[in-house]
Amino acid sequence: MAEPLRVGIAGLGTVGASVIRLLERQAGALAARSGRSIKVTSVCARDRTRDRGVDVSGLAWFDDPVALAQSADIDLFVELIGGDEGPARAAVEAALGTGKSVVTANKALLAKHGMSLAKLAEDKHVALAFEASVAGGIPVVKTLREGLAGNSIERVYGILNGTCNYILSRMELEGLSFEDCLKDAQKLGYAEADPTFDIGGFDTAHKLAILTSLAFGVAVDAEAIHVEGIQSITLADLKAAEELGYRIKLLGVAQRTAKGIEQRVHPTMVSRASSIAQVMGVTNAVTIDADAVKELTLVGPGAGGMATASAVVADIADIAKGIRSAPFGLPTGSLERAARIPVQRHEGGYYIRLTVHDRPGAAAAIATRMAERHISLESIMQRHVPPRKGEPVSAEARPVPVVLITYATSEATIREALEAVVADGYIAGPPQVIRIERE
Repeated sequence: MAEPLRVGIAGLGTVGASVIRLLERQAGALAARSGRSIKVTSVCARDRTRDRGVDVSGLAWFDDPVALAQSADIDLFVELIGGDEGPARAAVEAALGTGKSVVTANKALLAKHGMSLAKLAEDKHVALAFEASVAGGIPVVKTLREGLAGNSIERVYGILNGTCNYILSRMELEGLSFEDCLKDAQKLGYAEADPTFDIGGFDTAHKLAILTSLAFGVAVDAEAIHVEGIQSITLADLKAAEELGYRIKLLGVAQRTAKGIEQRVHPTMVSRASSIAQVMGVTNAVTIDADAVKELTLVGPGAGGMATASAVVADIADIAKGIRSAPFGLPTGSLERAARIPVQRHEGGYYIRLTVHDRPGAAAAIATRMAERHISLESIMQRHVPPRKGEPVSAEARPVPVVLITYATSEATIREALEAVVADGYIAGPPQVIRIERE
């Protein structure tokens, strides 16, 4: 049997400790499959005294991840620090620069510096592996890069953030407000104290940038992604979606169009009969539309120590076997620069919720503004809200919610029509617009 693969791990949080635990538990099977044993020999973390539930007393300890990355006593560097700059970037570049393969779960680093890191790995003839960076334990990176190599992919989309899916699921199923669900998510550890990165859609955008590169053979370009979060979603939207046969999910969508590769992250209405609509709670899912396999949906845990460690260990095992795939499926010099498609050019159906002053001519004026821009309406829902106790019964007393579902049209056209509706003065508050993703 070949010499052991000596592994150094930087970052001993939940995932790092789980990687050590999993490598120990599966040592025999991994050695048999890889043709060599895998040994964690060195680690790096900020606190030497913290109890992590694994024994690291026999391992070499480094306070500086860059020093660990450059150590002659390791063959493979595993980066689990996080962040797109600072120690994580410096350590990964140091490891690759000294001819060591790297495994990382760091989607932010890859979304920002993936091309330069992949080029460095290619120049040094080493591996840069990152299965754990997208959708936790779901093997979507290998699926796109290797499993579907014989397919031409038209669209890849999915639920890529468990925090948002948890919040939307609980709002729908339990009738809780966004604020209450977010507080619960924070208490359970699903959301950070500052949840902006998750609920604002930026975490999903980083993951989508990686999937887009793998699916379409283009350079990673997170700046090309239109990003919206879930902060504006209300119980009224979820109730209307249910009545119309939809569920609301925060999706990352990358799609081949005649104009180029369209990339967007936003709340989306999906058919309740679709596979992705059944995915609830913190679970992730990715659907791939391809010419040979048609539709393929992968569902599984998108986060958590052991789920993410599973993906990290899979990459370590590949490197132990000597597998050296181009990080993004093609050599970096062959990855095209995709044209940035403004979301205004997106075409599809839309859900529009307006809070309309109940005045004569209001509905006709709104319909006219839509017709002027050749927007066809599939359905209109209007409800009169009964007055609160003590409130005068009057046609002007309270605005009423009106929901419009459009047939396929462009984003720009919808926005133009709604600007005119707002200018007419018939609605109270900003319109709510949610795109509909057709199967």
